[in-house]
Amino acid sequence: MLKKIRTATAIIALSSAAVFSTINTANASAPILGDLLAKGNTPSLAPMLKQVLPGVVNISVKGKKDVQGFSIPDEFRFMFPGMGDAFGLGEKPQQREFRALGSGVIISADEALVVTNNHVIDGADEIKVQLSDSREFNAKLIGRDSHTDLALLKLENAKNLTQIDMADSDNLEVGDFAIAIGNPYGLGQTVTSGIVSALGRSGLNIENIENFIQTDAAINSGNSGGALIDLNGKLIGINTAIMAPSGGNIGIGFAIPANMVKTVTAQILKFGEVKRGLLGVQGTELNADLANSFGYDQSTGAFVNEVIKDSGADKAGIKSGDIITAINGKKVKSFAALRAEIATQRAGNEITVTVFRDGKYKDLKVKLSSDENQKLSAKKSQEISPAFAGASFANSDKGGIEVTDVAKGSVASMFGLRKGDIITGVNRQDVNTLHDLKTALNKEKGKISAIRINRNGTTLYITLR
Repeated sequence: MLKKIRTATAIIALSSAAVFSTINTANASAPILGDLLAKGNTPSLAPMLKQVLPGVVNISVKGKKDVQGFSIPDEFRFMFPGMGDAFGLGEKPQQREFRALGSGVIISADEALVVTNNHVIDGADEIKVQLSDSREFNAKLIGRDSHTDLALLKLENAKNLTQIDMADSDNLEVGDFAIAIGNPYGLGQTVTSGIVSALGRSGLNIENIENFIQTDAAINSGNSGGALIDLNGKLIGINTAIMAPSGGNIGIGFAIPANMVKTVTAQILKFGEVKRGLLGVQGTELNADLANSFGYDQSTGAFVNEVIKDSGADKAGIKSGDIITAINGKKVKSFAALRAEIATQRAGNEITVTVFRDGKYKDLKVKLSSDENQKLSAKKSQEISPAFAGASFANSDKGGIEVTDVAKGSVASMFGLRKGDIITGVNRQDVNTLHDLKTALNKEKGKISAIRINRNGTTLYITLR
């Protein structure tokens, strides 16, 4: 299974092998660097890897996925040929079976828990996990988080497992050694090594929330969900994607930091999902001109364009034009880093937000709201418009309203909405939130409304009556 995003180059999510990481500490501690000196004075990773490799697993999935077909009833298609194209309805999804491979990491030996990428198991009806000793188990999906591309599995009737403990990824530095383990191209367990090339990589359009570790350790198709470890055998990240202009490895790979993995898997384990908190700001990356215009002499921070009404940020006094410089004392390098930090916080948490305003720094206490207030289920979507019946929506962190799901054969699907669409406007009016969308459509009641949509980077319109 590959997840590709085409820009100037391709970002490929590496699902073909799975590696399992660990939360508990059931295994013996791995040897430190000094213990890696084997066979005289020749350095070797072998002693450490012997303890770690059993914690990385191969994942195989089987399921069904939609392949585009006509989305209007056959009788209408027959009576009105070309109707689908005329109204932008596209084609009706047809289901086809698929098989895929990936990697995972055992993060709890006692609980038989495995973490992997969400895109590895997305759409799977059957998930099987093979250990390094060739034992094979069925796996049950406990929960997933599409925003960070993480999923948590539980192996059925599995004993005598080896887990990989997690390091504190906030302590990583550029230049630290990194070892990638996975199942590239289905060849079997493979180890490669390199360094941490960069930290806090974002803006890659791989996931909704990005704060990647970049590494030059060779990662290829099938490594998705696999382990990125340090020289002590601790998990520092989950391998997720590569930049591949020609489809192969060029030494630019990306992994989800272990600290984000800890937070997400802990919430999935407790709630079955991630109850992510929302700060309630929309913003942009800070540049020198913007910083200078506000009298700010630093190059890092997150610029606030807009504060969502009645959000935690609004109630705490954060204002448009503020520059957020720290969360709980931790320096914020960019707006993408701010989003990633908030993504690790639970709804209801109170955090300290440091802002720069009018030449001074201020600490503000913010209680994070729940993203449940920013979602609309399929059952309630028709309250916005009858044409939206069967679709689910959520406010997008990047602005606009994301279509998170569209039921097959629903009214929304017939009107042309697809999962992943971003609604950005009604007629000539921009909409950034569900509240904006409701307000705009209420103004147009009884009239034909043109809904502006961003679909995979392309702007198109569908009409509602």
